Amino acid sequence: MSEVISKSTAAQRAATVMNRLTTSQKNEALVLIADALVAEQAPIIAANEEDLARGRDNGTSPALLDRLKLTPARLKDISDAVRQIVELPDPVGDLLDSFERPNGLRIEKRRVPLGVIGIVYEARPNVTVDAATLCLKSGNAVVLRGGSAALSSNKQIIAVIRDALSRSAVPSDAVQLIEDSSRASVDEMLKLNGLLDVIIPRGGASLIQNVVQNATVPVIETGAGVCHTFIDESADYGMAEAIALNAKVQRPSVCNSMETLLVHDRFAGRYLAELAEAFRNANVELRGCETTIAFVPWATLATEQDFATEYNDYILNVKVVKDVDDALAHIARFGTKHSECIVTANDAIAERFLQEVDAAAVYHNASTRFTDGFEFGFGAEIGISTQKLHARGPMGLPALTSTKFKVVGNGQIRG
Repeated sequence: MSEVISKSTAAQRAATVMNRLTTSQKNEALVLIADALVAEQAPIIAANEEDLARGRDNGTSPALLDRLKLTPARLKDISDAVRQIVELPDPVGDLLDSFERPNGLRIEKRRVPLGVIGIVYEARPNVTVDAATLCLKSGNAVVLRGGSAALSSNKQIIAVIRDALSRSAVPSDAVQLIEDSSRASVDEMLKLNGLLDVIIPRGGASLIQNVVQNATVPVIETGAGVCHTFIDESADYGMAEAIALNAKVQRPSVCNSMETLLVHDRFAGRYLAELAEAFRNANVELRGCETTIAFVPWATLATEQDFATEYNDYILNVKVVKDVDDALAHIARFGTKHSECIVTANDAIAERFLQEVDAAAVYHNASTRFTDGFEFGFGAEIGISTQKLHARGPMGLPALTSTKFKVVGNGQIRG
């Protein structure tokens, strides 16, 4: 029996126990995990240093190394995030609807766990903790398959989590880590109907598309983020600069950071050279259309592939557009339905942008960096869904549940 099947089978057995646990039992387990992440930080950081050293040897970019790195302060933040999950309402059992039929049948619609969730993700070890604890709080078992870049970190984190669970009512087998980092383990998970109830991919476009295109297990697609900011001609320069810089450089390695800046040609004529200098001072490489290069000679010419690329790095595409229609057409062609922004003082144009852009989150005069479960007030998130079925946008605890109809009668039969 393969590692994937054996661990998924163990998770399925644990899921039947998870379905019986009370909120207080789940919360007690999460507190034990939060405590253990801090108490056991030394072996976690030592394992993380193995991953960092391997990444440096393999030429991993500084931005991706930053995503991978764990420190005592970051582990404290991760532990605090688990405690925040403890404080969130438990969605399991929520009554969504209740009614009685003319024949006397009483029907309730309540939230229930999804069951066993498979999560395929890349290099951020904090995702290991977020995913495990969110799944546990929502009554699910979870099978995690992280990227090879964080394998040492993930193994140690999962060992700490499972040890903490052994002192709780939550079965340790409710959290599983697939240690086989080959493509074959992912491919096997994608076909594991009957053991996995759903798969959630988190990572770059190639990983997500592999899962979406090849899975027979149902998928909740979380998004690669080719996010845009459109600066309209009426935008205030100070606001536009602040929003655009924040969207790109506050944390470029995440999915809600901006990859392409669209600039109205009238705004560009007045301010693009100055705005480009602000990005250069922030160590951002600019790749632009021919009009952009006329204003910013030091930028390089952007290709079609550039406009379709999620860099997760200090690289930004810039395109000068003639109006909002031009901006909307570009976003429709290259956007990934994640997060899009317009900076404008014209409320009518803003409303049109908000209405017509097809994305999980659309902003007027605010950075795309706010597309985040915590910033939306949902607490921690399992990811940003860019699809339209089941869940869309930041996915908090309710998105990790399904529903069940409970029907109570007194002997009714159907004629």
